[in-house]
Parts: sequence; structure tokens; C-alpha cells
Amino acid sequence: MRERSTLKGAERIARWAVPLSVTAVAAAVRIAGVGGPQELIFDETYYVKDAWTLLNLGYEGSWPDDPNPAFTAGQVDGYSDEGAFVAHPPFGKWIIALGMMIFGAESAFGWRFATAVVGTAMVPLLYAFARRITRSVWFAGAAAVLLALDPLAIAMSRVALLDTPLAFLVLLALWFALLDRPGTVAAIRAGVADNRIAGPTLWRRPWLLAAGITLGLATGVKWSGLYALAALGIAVVLADMFDRKRAGVERWLEAAIGRQAPASFVLLVPTALLSYLVTWTGWLMTTGGYDRSSSANPIVALWNYHRGVLAFHEGVTTPHTYASPAWEWILMLNPTLMYRQTAETCALGDDCVGLMAALPNPILWWAGMLSILWILVRFVRALILRTPLVAADGWVLVGVAGTFAPWLLFPERTMFSFYAITLLPFVILAVVFQLQRMVAPRELVLLNEPTRAEVLAERERAAQEQRAWLITSGVFVGLLIAVAVFYLPFGTGMLEPQGLYRAHLWLPGWFL
Repeated sequence: MRERSTLKGAERIARWAVPLSVTAVAAAVRIAGVGGPQELIFDETYYVKDAWTLLNLGYEGSWPDDPNPAFTAGQVDGYSDEGAFVAHPPFGKWIIALGMMIFGAESAFGWRFATAVVGTAMVPLLYAFARRITRSVWFAGAAAVLLALDPLAIAMSRVALLDTPLAFLVLLALWFALLDRPGTVAAIRAGVADNRIAGPTLWRRPWLLAAGITLGLATGVKWSGLYALAALGIAVVLADMFDRKRAGVERWLEAAIGRQAPASFVLLVPTALLSYLVTWTGWLMTTGGYDRSSSANPIVALWNYHRGVLAFHEGVTTPHTYASPAWEWILMLNPTLMYRQTAETCALGDDCVGLMAALPNPILWWAGMLSILWILVRFVRALILRTPLVAADGWVLVGVAGTFAPWLLFPERTMFSFYAITLLPFVILAVVFQLQRMVAPRELVLLNEPTRAEVLAERERAAQEQRAWLITSGVFVGLLIAVAVFYLPFGTGMLEPQGLYRAHLWLPGWFL
């Protein structure tokens, strides 16, 4: 009894200690030294200056030719009040602007602080997501550690780009949708007693409303948030179909599509549209924004602006050294190099190189791709054979459908591997869910009338097999952590000698 009480006490401590300690590690590698280098890295050249004018004008203002040297030197007031055409909505830049509002625009720390905080916040959010599905502190902790140390996640948290806020909001929306599940399932089961033919039509779903609001904000960062909204909307309808079928609803298919689907649409889509419009408040409440004067009606003017942005996105096919269509992300054939520096000497030796790159932990990433493929096969097989679906598989597939699959439809469009930061949490979840299945208790294989000795022997065999899988999984997670630490310089820009730098270049297209 005392031993059981001790174990429960240790588990209670672990429930807090694991996420807090992992979050502290994530904060350390994301926020420490984020003020360097004092220059605009990659697409920071757009988003940082846009964020600064948003903060001062309420909309993105224009800058003179070649403004970066003056801006990075601390001369940050060189903009004009003429509205500038920008390709992305403003919410992600408002997030960047928060850091500059607190720390000023004169230092890179101010530019990047908010993104670093958002990137750090993704770690406990992923822990909470995995914890709710796996019911395990340790598997959730493994997911959090893998994200905390992943070089892609670190690099994207240390630059003021839009993709880390987008990734956080997409994951947060799916977390809200996950919280919606227990209450919805219970309400359907309870409602069957009153209406066995169709079941209840559910309107009181606050977590689904929250998911819609969040995906509207995600779309206010980048329009690709719409992909996640569509994927979640389809998933909600499918889940409702299966929930009604399991609850004994007689016309479960018709009820899910004809009654609940419209209600779910109203809960998700108008709220997303409203929160998306809120992200444009600065542009709507001022008069100087680009195309703001195209109509006296601000909503019509905003629509005109959106038509121009859509035309721009349809024509984004410009060649780029680090352009990488979505199919290349599967193997990470051409990861984006965002920053590179060299030095004659560094702390670890001579002839040193430092870079920041959109390259995830390669072993984790490739294992995740295989796990996603296997999850997809298992999901399709379950549909064909009409066997029970695994909820964990569904969440991974919704994440993949909302963050990766749509990009495969536009191979001619110029895109980059750092877009994959939105996919990364679901890659990690796929690996962790597979590991949990591997270490699950083994099934006993017994004859029709086994003897006591045969039962004991079979139990011992199953226990040994489970222990072997536990050891294998632990070693694999240790390997993933070791590789993540090995690639830490690619996430932080830390200088390293040429020999060590070249040891990271596992594929020919990696930054030679």
C-alpha cells in the first residue's frame, strides 16, 4: 500500500515537473541569444518592417529603396504613411509587433522576442495534446522533448517569420477540437433516448466555437490556415457520423450530414470569418492602407484588396535556390538556408561555419513520415474492413490533411521547406503514438484449455516481449534526442568547425 501511494505521489509530481522542465529547456534554446545577429534574416526583411509600421500606422506602410542597413542600425522611422501592398494578412505581424512594442524596434531581440515566446508555448501545448490522447505523462513528455529540441522548431522560433505563429494556432485549434470530443459524444449518447432515428442536433459546443475563432486567427496569419479549417470541418462531420452510429442512431448518416453538419458549419465557419476580420481592424479603422480608398465601404475595399492578393499568390512561381515543392519535404531534399556566417576561429576550433536552416531532426522526420504512411494504411484498412478506428490515428491525419496535403496540389508554386513547421507537431505525434502501441501489453496466445503452467509461461513470454519493446523504444527516443542535440547548431546559428559542420550534411543538397 505504501509503495502504491509513493508511486501515485511520484506521478502527481511528474505531471507538473515534466511539462515545466521541458518548457524551460525550450525557452532556453529559443529565447537566449535571440537578439543576434543584428540583421534582417531571410523574410524578416518584409515582416519586421511591416510589423513596425502596423504598430505605428495601423497598416503596413511603405519604405524607401534599400532600407535595411538603416533599420538594423537603429534608424527605424524611415517609413512613409503610404500603404504598401503585402501578400499576407496582418495578424502574424501584429504578434511580431508585440515584441517591438515591449523592447523597441532598434534591436533584433525586440523583433524576435514574440516569435520565440510563441515557439516556446508550442511545447507545453503539444504536451497537453499528447497527454490527453495517450493518457501518459511519459509519452506526452517524449513528444514535448522532441519538439523542444528539434532544430526546425528552434530555428523558426528564433526568426521573426509568420510560420511559427501559424503552427501554434493550428495546433491550438485542434486542441480545442479535442476538448470538444467528450462532451459531444456524451450529448449524442444521451440524446438518443429522445430521438433514436436521428439523435440530437448539438449547438452548445463552446470548444468547437473556440476552434473556429482560432482558425480564423490562423488564417489571419497566412491564408493556408484555411486548409486547416477545411480539414477540421470535414473531420468534425466524419466524427459525428461515427459517434451517431456507435450510439445506435438509426439514420446516422443522414442525421450527421443533413442535421448536425449545418450546425457544425455555423459554429466553425462564421466564427472563423469574424475573427479573421478582426485581425484587419487596423486597416479597416484607418484610411491609409493599400487599396483602402478603392471603395467608401471598408468591407468592399477589403474585398478588392483580397482579390489583388489572390492574384499575387496565383502567380508565385519565381525560381529560388531553396524553393522546395511539398513532395520534397518528405525526405527534406532541399531545406531552406535562412542565415550563414563564417569565422576564422570559434570556441570549438578554427575555420568555423554557423547557419540557421529549416531542417528538422532528420531521424525523427523520416521516422515520422513512415509512421504517417502506416497510420494512413491502417486507417484505410479499418474503413474497408469496417473495424474500429483508432482516435489517435485520426488526429494525426487531420493535422497532415490541414498542414501538408493541400500543398501537394500546387507543385508549380514557389514554396519552402520551412512551411513544414506546421506539420512538425503531427510528425512527432505520429512517432509517439507508434511507440506507445509498440510497448502496449502483449496479447496472450493460449490453447482452448491451457494448464496453469501454460498460462504462467505465456504471461512471462508476453511480459518479456513487452520489456524488450520498452527498451527498444527507450533507446530509439534516446537516439532521437541525441541527433536533435547534434543538429542544435543548425537551429541556433552557433559557429562550429568545418569538420563538424560537414558531418551534419547527410544528403547532397544540404547547404554545401
